[in-house]
This record gives sequence, C-alpha cells and structure tokens, in this order.
Amino acid sequence: MDEPISDSDFRTLATFRRELRQFLQFSEAAALSQGLSPQQYQALLAIRGADGQQMTVGNLAETLLLRPHSASGLVSRLETIGMVERHGSEEDGRRRVVKLSTRAKALLDTLSAAHRSELRRRRALLTTLLDSLG
Repeated sequence: MDEPISDSDFRTLATFRRELRQFLQFSEAAALSQGLSPQQYQALLAIRGADGQQMTVGNLAETLLLRPHSASGLVSRLETIGMVERHGSEEDGRRRVVKLSTRAKALLDTLSAAHRSELRRRRALLTTLLDSLG
C-alpha cells in the first residue's frame, strides 16, 4: 500500500493544481484573443497532433472526451468559420475525416508557439512539484 500523504504532499498537490489552472486560464485567454473558444482550440490542436493531421469526428470525440453529437456540432461550427474541412477518407471513401484549413494551421502555429513558451516558463516549477511527490 502507498505511504500516507503528508502535509507537504498536500501543499504540493494544491500548488500543482493551481499552476495547472493558471495555465488553463492562459490557454483560454489566448484562444479567445484569436476568436476561438477554448474547446475550438483544443479541437484544432487534437486534429493537428493526429496521425496524418486528420481525424474522424468519432476520434475527435474520444480525444476531447465528448459525446459524438457534441463533437459533430463542434466540427460544424469550425467548418462554418473556415477552420476545418470534411473529406472522404483516402482508405475508405465512406468515412469522413476532418482536416485543418490553411487558415487554421496558421492560427494554430501562433497559438501553439505561445502555449509552448508558457509551458517552458512554468517548466522548472512543475518539474520541481512533480519530483517532490517522489
């Protein structure tokens, strides 16, 4: 069985959670500043990070922990604002895949660079917190 959680561990967990929340607030503000909702940014990032830079709506739903109909609505909204396109799969023309538009790729480059910088800024503290949990 694991050892008891010490007062120091509780402080570390609380601080780590605060740091995560601050990063999420940064991320939400960055997405909103570019005209995207935080969930739209997450969807674009998931698609960009997927094999072949494309996903089915079902895969996107799994990745974002959404119900398929919610993911479908999200993709429809992204399609309406010109961020994604739906195409037939190269392997199976009956399957539809979602790909990023050129505009979305450029926007994602800007947002992701800012996120990477923010994570690098927080790296030392986050690493120290994780290491202190042993």
